[in-house]
Amino acid sequence: MATDLTVGSANRPGTLAQASDALGRAGIKIEGACGYASGDQGVLHVLVEDAEGARRALIDANFEIQAERKVVIASVENRPGAAAAVLRQIADAGVNVDLLYMTVDGRLVVGGVGLQSIPEALG
Repeated sequence: MATDLTVGSANRPGTLAQASDALGRAGIKIEGACGYASGDQGVLHVLVEDAEGARRALIDANFEIQAERKVVIASVENRPGAAAAVLRQIADAGVNVDLLYMTVDGRLVVGGVGLQSIPEALG
């Protein structure tokens, strides 16, 4: 399974650029990401291969690592209903999805309770 880091930051111009720059300077490739703001707080989810290196680079750049967890990456065709079919398999495995975003190459990143029960064919 891949690793998703939840990164906390101030909700102000430039923080996403700073986080991306810190990862880039450390040689960390961002496989996927999503971000959102809630009031004055920003939250970035970033999918990386090198979790230790990414954690170190972000902490050194004064970002807060709020969580680190394993996620499943599922291939999805770009056609109507394809995501629904994948998500139905995940639901049928009893997983309660609490995180969903796309990778840079169009795969689904899924986090949730019960991930170990997701069929290996999805990853």
